Amino acid sequence: MQTNNLKRKNPNTKHVQVGRGGKRGKTAGRGTKGQNARSGHRKRPELRDIIKKIPKKRGYGKNRAKSTYAKPTVFPVNLSVLEKNFDAGAIISPVSILEKGILKSTRLPSAGVKILGTGEVTKKFIISKCMVSASAKAKIEAAGGSIE
Repeated sequence: MQTNNLKRKNPNTKHVQVGRGGKRGKTAGRGTKGQNARSGHRKRPELRDIIKKIPKKRGYGKNRAKSTYAKPTVFPVNLSVLEKNFDAGAIISPVSILEKGILKSTRLPSAGVKILGTGEVTKKFIISKCMVSASAKAKIEAAGGSIE
């Protein structure tokens, strides 16, 4: 008798297959219960849900990826701020407002400035290239100023 002719007394027994796919048995490598254990499960990415909740402008072309929360195109400035920062007879424009440091936006020369009527005016101002509210216009002209 040789070693290649030896046979086992009890051969290995195979495990009974469970009908949950493959050779993995019971939970088939899917853990326990829940959404992940089911067939066809697919979790949505969280970031996609966040992006989808942001409102979009309507239309296809230039508005496609722009949000409705756009930056302001006009920067407001009150009369009380102008009274405090400018001398009498000063010419007030978006460039001079930027130089004084009242508004620190890099978009200021291209964007507009609107002067609002909050506060009192005692000095004479010359306002150019700015939008002016009706109440501010009345106060500036009453103080002897002008709007170009």
